[in-house]
Amino acid sequence: MRSGPVAVLVGGAVILAISLGLRHAFGLFLQPVSMAGGWGREVFAFAIALQNLVWGIAQPFAGVLADRFGAGKVIVAGTFLYAAGLLVMAWPEGPTVFILGAGVLVGIGLSGTTYPLVLGAVSRAAAPERRSLAMGIVMGGAAFGQFIMLPAALYGIDFLGWSGALVAMALIAAIMVPFAMPLFERGRRSDLASGATQGISAKHAIRAALGHRGFRLLALGFFVCGFQVVFIATHLPAFLSDQGLSAEVGSTVLALIGLVNIAGTYYAGLWGGRMSKPRLLAGLYLLRAVVIADFALAPVSEWSAYLAGAALGLLWLSTVPLTNGTIAAIFGVTNMSMLGGVVFLAHQVGGFLGGWVGGMVYDRLGSYDFAWALAIGLSLFAALVNLPVREEPLDAARAPA
Repeated sequence: MRSGPVAVLVGGAVILAISLGLRHAFGLFLQPVSMAGGWGREVFAFAIALQNLVWGIAQPFAGVLADRFGAGKVIVAGTFLYAAGLLVMAWPEGPTVFILGAGVLVGIGLSGTTYPLVLGAVSRAAAPERRSLAMGIVMGGAAFGQFIMLPAALYGIDFLGWSGALVAMALIAAIMVPFAMPLFERGRRSDLASGATQGISAKHAIRAALGHRGFRLLALGFFVCGFQVVFIATHLPAFLSDQGLSAEVGSTVLALIGLVNIAGTYYAGLWGGRMSKPRLLAGLYLLRAVVIADFALAPVSEWSAYLAGAALGLLWLSTVPLTNGTIAAIFGVTNMSMLGGVVFLAHQVGGFLGGWVGGMVYDRLGSYDFAWALAIGLSLFAALVNLPVREEPLDAARAPA
């Protein structure tokens, strides 16, 4: 017996709310962990950067398993690794062990619990004409998780200490297991929507994708998204603290990003079903450049930080349903988790650089100015590379036999 589309949507939304919500709160731990360990910011920044790189490298393999056996089984395994990594972070024996927990274990755990797998299952459960909207709704769950987990994590740090807060987060991560049940996809493999990669092996599907210009351009744009999201999520609280603002302001700004992104992802999915998704992506990246430039170049105050958080929230994860929806439109959904995982690898390479470069630049130059400038320039680049992408389904005759 298989689960209905609504159960898949609810389960996927809760899983993303927990997985990405917990991940979104890591920036709050940069200063207390670094101070307790006597490390510079680069150690924590490198751990988060490595996490994103490991997450990206593991994602295509997790996607292959999800496409073959169903997303639910992979999500359960990923949950256990995620929780184990959080516990290692809570009791690190030096920077190397902390990097192992935060970078490797959490990174692999995230590859089994986040949107390439969840959106792959959703794309197979939803009707083609509602697929983009369904992805936007599920990503709204991720945005809500980011909103609710940030104040919860800050409260935990204040009352339990940073180590106790990480233990509590590990317990919260375990809640993903029962919500993975609807995503086991029993009986769904035989009635997938058609597409050029329908019925062919993962090896042939990835060969078709890597040979497709639009797929490569989407990956370049997603690289930029990863750089910006991880840099901002990891370093924004510390950046605001450097400007004389409290930790509560940093937490509130990140929470605002998550709250407003509920609307951002919903409307991105809605409009993606009616308009050209690549052109919407180009517009989103252009707007990101404007918002980041306005925030980074103007004097920072509490209210300017809140306004920037709200503006970034509209654009934050809105790229995800549009990018994955374009991939589904071109290649079909049979190998969706794997193909989404491959383009997500580019996102995570960008995330690795965004997290690491931010800390490295600060430790060497004493400010984040260069990193902000790089984020603006990359956003303009991403807007340009998405414009030539077309949503035309790949001709089955051109797909590898």
